[in-house]
Amino acid sequence: MTKRVFIATYGCQMNVYDSARMVELLAPLGFDRAEAAEDADLVILNTCHIREKAAEKVFSELGKIRALKARRARRGAGMLIAVAGCVAQAEGAEIRRRAPFVDLVFGPQTYHRLPEMVAQALRADGAGIVDTSFPEEAKFDHLPKSRPGQGAAAFLTVQEGCDKFCTFCVVPYTRGAEYSRPAAAILDEARQLVAGGAREVTLLGQNVNAYHGDGPDGEWGLGELIRALAELPGLDRIRYTTSHPRDVDDGLLAAHRDVPQLMPFLHLPVQSGADRVLAAMNRRHTADDYRRIVGRLRASRPDLALSTDLIVGFPGESDEDFGATLDLVGEIGFAQAFSFKYSPRPGTPAAAAAGQVPDPVKSERLAVLQALLARQQQEFNRACVGRVLPVLLEKPGRHAGQLVGRSPYLQSVHLTANREQVGDVVPVLIAGAGQNSLSGTVAS
Repeated sequence: MTKRVFIATYGCQMNVYDSARMVELLAPLGFDRAEAAEDADLVILNTCHIREKAAEKVFSELGKIRALKARRARRGAGMLIAVAGCVAQAEGAEIRRRAPFVDLVFGPQTYHRLPEMVAQALRADGAGIVDTSFPEEAKFDHLPKSRPGQGAAAFLTVQEGCDKFCTFCVVPYTRGAEYSRPAAAILDEARQLVAGGAREVTLLGQNVNAYHGDGPDGEWGLGELIRALAELPGLDRIRYTTSHPRDVDDGLLAAHRDVPQLMPFLHLPVQSGADRVLAAMNRRHTADDYRRIVGRLRASRPDLALSTDLIVGFPGESDEDFGATLDLVGEIGFAQAFSFKYSPRPGTPAAAAAGQVPDPVKSERLAVLQALLARQQQEFNRACVGRVLPVLLEKPGRHAGQLVGRSPYLQSVHLTANREQVGDVVPVLIAGAGQNSLSGTVAS
């Protein structure tokens, strides 16, 4: 009998990738994907632990799912509940204590064991299963080799974990040490994605440009991997995220210069423009280091657009430090950005640091920063009006006859086109620019 699984995915693109692989792992057990939790025999919350109160949001959602489970039980139908991802990794025992009705708790390094865990849970009679280990074997060796169609744009994890230990970040504790997949395995998966209709692949990693995988002729960096991927027939676009300034090396700069399939858009988190704050964050770069790296990138690819991450109100941040961040943002100019108030993550050094900034001060600073970033994004979008940009058409829009695609700069582009053109890269004359998207017409 066909069973159904519903996965709610929170957080980063890597969680999106992981959720897709979980569905593939469950297919041999007879699971199809459900559109809603109430229709599912198995509900998985694939969680993120980056932001404040992430665990409390998980417990709130679990309360709703528990009610669905009880409702299904009254109809004589069962439901397994699972918590996966980084909250599960960090707080597995607490989840079992506070929500004993959860059947499965597993971290991001053990989801390749999901079919075994599901079978065990069906036999466990409520005992509950927790697996938050860091296995010695690479989970990727145990995932399905073939990939079904993921759409015109697909994610592909090439690297996991981080060795940087920024003082605000939980990633080294929830995802573990840096691991780079062998180049041959990545190329095989990319071929599967292209065969399934992907025209664009985004390479994923917590610290993706620290990639150092085994290649056919020795260790490869990310630049060499990108060059090899660019030779795959049918793969028109390559992106990567998230990168660290310290790992922008000569090979990667050369790839931006030489590989036309590598899109001219880079997410390069800086976090702060103040050297004192950067040192306290253990970022291992200064503001001037960041400026020099951006200068080298733009020399390699003059049309490169940048996105970044910024944290305001880090412990000890002064008005002068915040002013340095505004200065850096004004100087660099970002096409997009993600900005947040600092939120203490349990177990990280910054959470116990002196000089915690009051929340009203953080809110005020964030509002000022976001106003500047919004102006920069709008100016960048407006500068695209009148240009013809190649747009990868990805999906139908909200209106009849409308399709939505992505520009080389990762902007959403809305236009009128035939549904059969999904998956095509078409030239689009940009006619309008909003805060977060563009609109246009197919150029003849």
